[in-house]
Amino acid sequence: MTTPVTTPAPAATAPGGARNAPRLRRAKEHRPGRPRRSKLLTVLTSLVVLYTVVPLVWLVVNATKTQSGLASSNGLWFADDFALWDNIRDTFTYGDGIFTRWLLNTLLYVVLGAGGATLLAVLGGYALAKFDFPGKRGVFATVIGAVAVPGTALAVPTFLMFSEMGLTDTPWAVVLPSLVSPFGLYLMWVFASEAIPTELLEAARMDGAGEARTFFTVALPLLAPGIVTVLLFTTVATWNNYFLPLIMLKDPDWYPLTLGLSAWNSQAETVGGEVIFNLVITGSLLTILPLVVAFLFLQKYWQSGLAAGSVKE
Repeated sequence: MTTPVTTPAPAATAPGGARNAPRLRRAKEHRPGRPRRSKLLTVLTSLVVLYTVVPLVWLVVNATKTQSGLASSNGLWFADDFALWDNIRDTFTYGDGIFTRWLLNTLLYVVLGAGGATLLAVLGGYALAKFDFPGKRGVFATVIGAVAVPGTALAVPTFLMFSEMGLTDTPWAVVLPSLVSPFGLYLMWVFASEAIPTELLEAARMDGAGEARTFFTVALPLLAPGIVTVLLFTTVATWNNYFLPLIMLKDPDWYPLTLGLSAWNSQAETVGGEVIFNLVITGSLLTILPLVVAFLFLQKYWQSGLAAGSVKE
């Protein structure tokens, strides 16, 4: 009896006749628009976050402590007694309420100095970006050179000039130098060049709009993100300004917050001076709160490409 011979079933073939090769696991493809993850970048970002957040945490925690609690507790944890509200009250009432005067002075310097610097930067940047005139290259070189010069290098010459004019120990000694912002001018120059299409300006002029109306109705709305950015930069620079008021002002009634808190902190080094580190820390916390609020409320205006699609190509 003959045993039938069985042959193995032929391997499945592809439509083209070739045998199917073993399936290999494909490498994970990078999807367009999805950022790649970098461990090194994550570590560096974490370090930057810690560097930024830890001082703020320290400031908030220690603002809740009394003078004795600062010396007897860990700097990054709360003390047994919670004295934040008492510290805030004492900060505003200490020295006949001089902290309130310093706060109003700082607001005055910011409104006049930072606001004026932003206005001049917007007008100058728009003119440099959209108009041609003799000496434009020289203006560009001057602005770039002014950006590279630190403000501290000009403090002493500015003091000598203002002293000859009799403006030292007055608010104008702080406001007038704050009106000059080479970086703000350069930033608005670059932003206006990209954000405002020349075709829009030409269309407005062809419709009979004057230069002033063209600027306020066409250009100014497109410059909103740049204006907010320059305003924040100049506000922070003026709010945190310390060296210029230090050499310009002698009367404590005209001190900004930075100089006033430094004077409170220096009391511990003088003979018979009262140690009020708890008020210095609380005052520092109150000083940065307006800047934090300004950044949080104005960040929605930090948008780019508002002019995209306004011109049909």
